[in-house]
Amino acid sequence: MQQAISTLFTNARTQNGWLETPVSDEQIKAIYDIAKWGATSMNCQPARFQFLRTAEAKAKLAACAMPGNQPKIIAAPVVAIIGMNPEFYKELVKTFPHNPNARAIFEGNEGLIQGNTFRNSTLQGAYLMMAAKMQGLDCGPMSGFAPDKVDEAFWAGTPVKTNFICCLGYGDAAKVMARLPRYSFDEVCTLG
Repeated sequence: MQQAISTLFTNARTQNGWLETPVSDEQIKAIYDIAKWGATSMNCQPARFQFLRTAEAKAKLAACAMPGNQPKIIAAPVVAIIGMNPEFYKELVKTFPHNPNARAIFEGNEGLIQGNTFRNSTLQGAYLMMAAKMQGLDCGPMSGFAPDKVDEAFWAGTPVKTNFICCLGYGDAAKVMARLPRYSFDEVCTLG
């Protein structure tokens, strides 16, 4: 138990540099096969994932990112684009089959669709990061990019929009920043 807490939280660090150790197709598939079991509201599963490994694909993504993030994207063995499909509710007959009226809850309710799409795809992206950590990989999540450009470059012709990006691989410990402060329980929590 303590090892899992250390791997996922207390020793987990956002990576800023990467070793040149490759990540295999099998590792990527194993990560998804673990992450897919994470809970989402009504089992809606709105996340969609693209795993970029080629120099061309990473350069295309880097062109959509802030200058400080570009070298991180280029150097990472894999960069996951975590997308979000706002049409998830059309597939609830498959993913939430015990409630044949689930789709009707969302149809025509843009606020409900958008909230569920963003919230649950974010959860799925976090599950993906946790699965990667449990498979021995490091993560470098980022949101410093132009979403519209990423959408055009990678999701054109689909309803999917980009939520966030996460570099995956074996981190270079020499490039990790010093541990930054965290709030204490009393600073941000209340008990009712």
